[in-house]
Amino acid sequence: MPSFRRQRPRACLAGRSVLITGAARGIGAALARKAAQRGARVALVGLEPGLLASVADELGPEHLWVEADVTDPEALKTAVQRAVETFGGLDIVVANAGIAPLTTVATASAHSLARTIEVNLIGSMLTAHAALPAITERKGHVLLISSAAAFTVLPGMSAYCAAKAGLERFGDALRLEVAHCGVTVASAHPTWIDTDLVRDTEEALPTFKASRTQLPGPLGAFTSVEVCAEALVENLETRGRRVFVPSSVAVVSALRQLVTGVLGEKVVLAVSAKRVPQLERDIAALDGREFGRNSVGAQPKDTPAT
Repeated sequence: MPSFRRQRPRACLAGRSVLITGAARGIGAALARKAAQRGARVALVGLEPGLLASVADELGPEHLWVEADVTDPEALKTAVQRAVETFGGLDIVVANAGIAPLTTVATASAHSLARTIEVNLIGSMLTAHAALPAITERKGHVLLISSAAAFTVLPGMSAYCAAKAGLERFGDALRLEVAHCGVTVASAHPTWIDTDLVRDTEEALPTFKASRTQLPGPLGAFTSVEVCAEALVENLETRGRRVFVPSSVAVVSALRQLVTGVLGEKVVLAVSAKRVPQLERDIAALDGREFGRNSVGAQPKDTPAT
């Protein structure tokens, strides 16, 4: 049966300029490599200058790195200006920077709850805001790295789920606001990607890892960072509204009311009654450490990470 869905022409990345936050490692660095391989010029933004410089050197002299905290509007403005001045404009922005706390709400400090929202949600909003004037000039594309956590829940992920759900809704509203300018907006929803963030969490919290491995179907799937980056770079060319990694997560998104509804919650509540006390014992063993070892930017701006 023929499809009547309107398809946007694929936009080749050759010669396009792309700004990626959280680009020093993990998904951000892998996506930068993929975009550069397709001919894009990439501005890498993050808080680890040594790693940013290393990735930029690997990509080649036509690329750029800028140290910036995504919760600092002036730093983001400077990063966008550097990209525009270097590349002559900006076609795509990817709001990828994120952190994940190692706490339940009861065991968390007020700082870890607020900082998770500040980096993952507000930082992404500020990234889009800073880049939007330049993106609008090129009728460009905004990609927000949300998560399958936008429509699923798991103990120990309260603030993270809240931030990623908020980011999905932000993207949906932004899409409506900028469509008349020719700008497109997408949200990406990976599950468990083989990154430092996920590895740090599972190393620190064995109970969390056990819970993840017992999740059904795509919700427990572990995906390589290369496969994730390939799906994301495809979106930079196709400019669709959603990216699911793995693609089967699209089914979970469509059935989200069942996943988080009364029946689904009853199943999870029964498991959580046993798992949460175990999880909180794991957390207590961390002696106050609330973020993974590689969660740069998790500390207050005036406090060095340990």
